Amino acid sequence: MSIESPTLGGRLPGWPPFIRELDATLSVHSQYVLSGNLYDSFLAPPTDAVGPARLLPLRDLLWESLRSSGSSCMVVYDPVDGLQVYPDTGDEIAEEAAKAAEKLLGKLKADEKPSLEGLTRHLSGVARPQENLRAAFVIDSASRIARTPTDLEPAERDFFRYCAKLSRSARPVRVVGARPKPLYNPIIWLVERPGDLPPWLTNDNENIREITIPRPHLGDRQETARLLARAFGVSDVGADEAAAAACDAFAEQADGLTLQSMIEVTRLAKERNVSLADLPDAVRTYKLGVLDNPWSRGHLRRRVLEGERKVPERVIGQRQAVTKTLDILKRAVLGLSGAQATRSGSRPRGVLFFAGPTGTGKTELAKAITELVFGDESAYLRFDMSEFSAEGSGDRLIGSPPGYVGHEAGGELTNAVREDPFRVILFDEIEKAHPRILDKFLQILEDGRLTDGRGNTVHFSEAILIFTSNLGMYVPGRDLTARSDGGGHAPQGRVQNIAPGMTYDEIEQRIKGAVADHFTDVLNRPELLNRFGDNIVVFDFIAGEAADKIFDLQFANICRRVTDEHRLVLAVKGEALQTLREWCTAELDKGGRGIGMALESHFVNPLARALFDRDLKPDERITVSAIRREGGIVHLDLQ
Repeated sequence: MSIESPTLGGRLPGWPPFIRELDATLSVHSQYVLSGNLYDSFLAPPTDAVGPARLLPLRDLLWESLRSSGSSCMVVYDPVDGLQVYPDTGDEIAEEAAKAAEKLLGKLKADEKPSLEGLTRHLSGVARPQENLRAAFVIDSASRIARTPTDLEPAERDFFRYCAKLSRSARPVRVVGARPKPLYNPIIWLVERPGDLPPWLTNDNENIREITIPRPHLGDRQETARLLARAFGVSDVGADEAAAAACDAFAEQADGLTLQSMIEVTRLAKERNVSLADLPDAVRTYKLGVLDNPWSRGHLRRRVLEGERKVPERVIGQRQAVTKTLDILKRAVLGLSGAQATRSGSRPRGVLFFAGPTGTGKTELAKAITELVFGDESAYLRFDMSEFSAEGSGDRLIGSPPGYVGHEAGGELTNAVREDPFRVILFDEIEKAHPRILDKFLQILEDGRLTDGRGNTVHFSEAILIFTSNLGMYVPGRDLTARSDGGGHAPQGRVQNIAPGMTYDEIEQRIKGAVADHFTDVLNRPELLNRFGDNIVVFDFIAGEAADKIFDLQFANICRRVTDEHRLVLAVKGEALQTLREWCTAELDKGGRGIGMALESHFVNPLARALFDRDLKPDERITVSAIRREGGIVHLDLQ
């Protein structure tokens, strides 16, 4: 027995590929398993040669294609509504369908919900018809028939056994009409995933064909956008350049959405009196579920302009890094991130990769950006990626898959972004995460979305993502030891790659090179490096003048804390203060954090020791007259 058409789907041009595949193989397959995008609307050709295309739900689409093959009716069963004969429109065609179903299955009760045993009789009546009639049987929500596909109840096992046998014993039917050759009356299973049916039902069974229904591609979305433009009074998009551009923008923004979602977006836009040109805003509202858009607030530009003055005062000694970061932030505010790409509307608002020496202000700059945009530095979401070094730890971000403990709780990252899509998200020390976890960022950086463990899509199109890394500080050593086998020299240990005193250009070049080597050679993820592009922001070592400013700032914080906690006035004489400054800024390889640790060791600890046994009085003035080391212990002389 051969397929009628030389190419699959040659009989129904203009119909979705999965419908053409089903239609073209009716002569060789008695059952079909359809999975994937089941609940969408689908583009179908017009009823006449000159009308517009139509958007049909799956049942209507199946019926129209089967009817064109000579089917008299389509019987649909689902566990909720029971048995229904399709079509049920009440016209002449529906009456004929009801009569055909009665000939095949006998008199059906309204919304009958047969047992699995009763269902087998109906399936047999369609697949092995006593009357010479073409029909189809659709089992909707078939994923819900079995409690679990691998652990069946006795009745479930018997039902699926019968269906497997029926797939091999079904008989094709000849009818007069457009397709007189023998065709099977198909049984069509609609499942969320192919694995929802017992695997032995479909494995090595050539009579059952599995077809996945994909989500719509750009061409489908563009055609749908042109159909939906009629809701805005545009009947001929081809004659209106502005309307055509708006439809194309709508289709691009709807990347990842179904055609049914595009219909819902159009309804939302009409309800909010949004014009066709502003449909992307309705798409954002539909995806994110929020009406307020912080990026469109008028004062945001002013805040970013003020940031050019305030941020350098907060992140000291990083002029180049601050300038580049603010440039990327301005790009994000204007919605121009990834503007060079054909489709960039769904990508994150901004992506930053902070690299450089430790303690130089990477996290502080992330907080400063958060405060600029959202008015509160604590609004950023931080993930310490050293906690995600194990391969399975990625489930914490997106949630456990079905069947695993914690599946219902969802993921920490996806839950937080779903709750508030307008965020700064900080992934600290990204190089410490497991390489498999890094793969999850590919979809976020490219498409601006991520599917969590529960199958829900979370959108990152309004978030700023910041990755920090200490890559480049050290690199693998080379030519340090001779190999025992005589094969040259073997790498050993790590060597310092950058050091204080180097120019910023040299530091930037070396760090970017080390980052590129890590993603390309070590992780074998060059595609992830490409997603970061030129958004790698390199931080410099803390220089002398910047170190003095950081010291003064942190020292002032200590004095203020003493005053706030104990109502004391703390002062340090000039010579002692200068000695303390020299001690704390002598080694700058640990950056501002190193200055803080030195202050704690050389000043806060001896100060606490000196004050602990003292009877402190409110408003008392305490002066540190001298600071000295004795046997590695720092002592303060107080007056």
